[in-house]
Amino acid sequence: MKRKAWLSPVIYILFISPAFSQAVAIHFSASSPQEAYAAGQLRETLIKKGYSVRESPADYEISLSVNAKQLGTEAFSVLAAGKRIMITGGDERGLIYGSLSLTEDLDNGIPLQHCKAKSEKPKLPFRAIKFDLPWDTYRHSYALDLHDQTCRDTSFWKAFLDMMVANRFNSLSLWNLHPYTFMIKPGNFPEASPFPDEELKEWQRLFHTIFRMARERAIDTYVVPFNIFVTPEFAKAHRVAIDNLQHDFFVRGDTSEIIKRYTRECVTQLLNEYPDLSGIGLTLGEGMGGMTPQQREDWIKETVIEGMRLASRKSRLIHRIPFSANTESLGPTSIETEQLTRKAIEEEADLGFTEGPVWADLKFNWSHAHSTTQLIKVHGGKLYDTYFKPEPTKYKITWTARNEDFFCLRWGVPGFIRRHIIQNTHSYVGGYFIGSETYIPAKDYFTKDSTALPWKYAFERQWLFYKLWGRLLYDPATPDDVFRAAFIRRYGKQGNNLLEASALAGATPLRLASDFDLGWDFTLYSEGMMALDTKTKRVDYISADRLINQPPLDTDYISIANYVNKISSGRSFAKSKVTPPLLAGMLEKDCQKALALVKSINTTTDKALVYEVADIRTWAFLGLHLAEKLRGAVALQTYRLKGGEKNKQMAISHFEKALHYWDEVISITRPLYNDMPLVHYSEQDGKSWKENYGLRFHWEKLRPAVAKDIETAQKAVVTKN
Repeated sequence: MKRKAWLSPVIYILFISPAFSQAVAIHFSASSPQEAYAAGQLRETLIKKGYSVRESPADYEISLSVNAKQLGTEAFSVLAAGKRIMITGGDERGLIYGSLSLTEDLDNGIPLQHCKAKSEKPKLPFRAIKFDLPWDTYRHSYALDLHDQTCRDTSFWKAFLDMMVANRFNSLSLWNLHPYTFMIKPGNFPEASPFPDEELKEWQRLFHTIFRMARERAIDTYVVPFNIFVTPEFAKAHRVAIDNLQHDFFVRGDTSEIIKRYTRECVTQLLNEYPDLSGIGLTLGEGMGGMTPQQREDWIKETVIEGMRLASRKSRLIHRIPFSANTESLGPTSIETEQLTRKAIEEEADLGFTEGPVWADLKFNWSHAHSTTQLIKVHGGKLYDTYFKPEPTKYKITWTARNEDFFCLRWGVPGFIRRHIIQNTHSYVGGYFIGSETYIPAKDYFTKDSTALPWKYAFERQWLFYKLWGRLLYDPATPDDVFRAAFIRRYGKQGNNLLEASALAGATPLRLASDFDLGWDFTLYSEGMMALDTKTKRVDYISADRLINQPPLDTDYISIANYVNKISSGRSFAKSKVTPPLLAGMLEKDCQKALALVKSINTTTDKALVYEVADIRTWAFLGLHLAEKLRGAVALQTYRLKGGEKNKQMAISHFEKALHYWDEVISITRPLYNDMPLVHYSEQDGKSWKENYGLRFHWEKLRPAVAKDIETAQKAVVTKN
């Protein structure tokens, strides 16, 4: 593709290596912020590898170009002809990925003379991060407020966006209850603004900077408000929504005409004042209590959709699938609501004001995608086939892969993510959101001693989580060698076994969540082996009795109660089923192997490696704990059903071993981690947790509850039939 110099003046950046006496020139279009970013990333890496600037001609010439006819959207190729390296993108985003692919090779120790020819293309067009902002948050708690200053710092956003593009995430969605007045002063409703003009200008500079930096990295941006909310200032001025000045999320929907007009005008003004903002998202549930599904869709059409239509430009749309089929904020799913929603989405697409397909979003296995790769449920319950049959042409389904299961411990299981994507990306699927409902990966409040560590922000601790999800969403065929090399870049030869160990130990939370039926956020917290008891409304460590009686999420798993009842009657299970003893054996085998893989690693010279290995060991001991707990629970239930002192003593013995492994977890984590604010619960709805633990989590706090299983077994009696 011939480049027009008068539109795209070429910049020459040259480097010479003192060690190798080699110079490099990078040719790119100065008129493209994306090409400039790609060239800048190459420049930094080449300098790091010993190359320096010199006037052309150069020993190596790297040419960056876009050729949409040759390559598809987001695809790239890297070719070497002699000492000329050509990086071509199907678009500017693909060009960035190609440039970063070359920097990755350089970081892996491959010199330019051994540059690898390669070409890659995306499997999914939508690869998004779900990021909850710490202002006007979905829940109100200290765990969210403490991120305030970090998220006001553009240095944080630069680092986060750099991470996103390096891992090939292409969309950032920013969520809070009512974001408009952080970004605009409503033209016809200035009384709605809670900020003096100078403070508002600071907020506006922040968001303009975030969106501009995202555009430079070819990352789309979305603002996702919840509905229906207004500022307290607006509510008081117009005497509407007075019953929700505190912004609780499950409340009556106020559909006053003035709120409709205000919302509609906010959407239009937001899109007009922020040209780098790619689109808007909408939700139908929070702040809409008492409204029928039809009333919710009608309200959205009159406000958000109409506001988008009236804007001076086209934008993109995320339409989150509603999770309530009745007038409650948390209702069941239904075919009728699916039919209504599909019709609404297709009508929105037909209006002609949106770019690309509408992204129609569903939560995969509710709040816990890190469970089984089988789709068992969405938010609210069963998913019918209305959205898929006939196959849609105007929207694409996206899965929200919520992580409410681990926030502190590093996690990475490439095989699980690869299977998840391959099994759940039918032709009607456009991509995934990755993120949590309220956990914010900004301030690192976990680490007890953060001196002399290579990370500053919380997301940098979970580098493998983001790298696996991002790269595999782009191409699920990406081999494990890519991720293994990332460990070796960080830790040298001592990183050789860390990916395998992480994958083995990291299966622990996946297996727990597959074995334990779940719903919203804190129905299960795998990292803490905790769950919500719907009868007592208490959140605590999963007791033996709770584990016995809880049905599994994954239909291939067998509950302890079901297993003991069936085995006791002389029946058996199909070989394909995961019984409690089989599950315990799987956990023990994988976790012991993970421990063996990291046993000989010397962490004394690398503080970061201390945490990396510690988290693998913690997951492994949690897995061994769960294995013994399963065995103890089977023995306990067998004793209750059939008697036999041997069964009782076996239960006690297994629970004692489970406590021993829990103590191993405590000994590893107590020196490294603070008592951590619990992100799931607010001061209002976390009463039981606050009473017990002061809204702080650490495994040590749960030890008395873990030990109680032993007492339960000691006091067990045979159940009379």
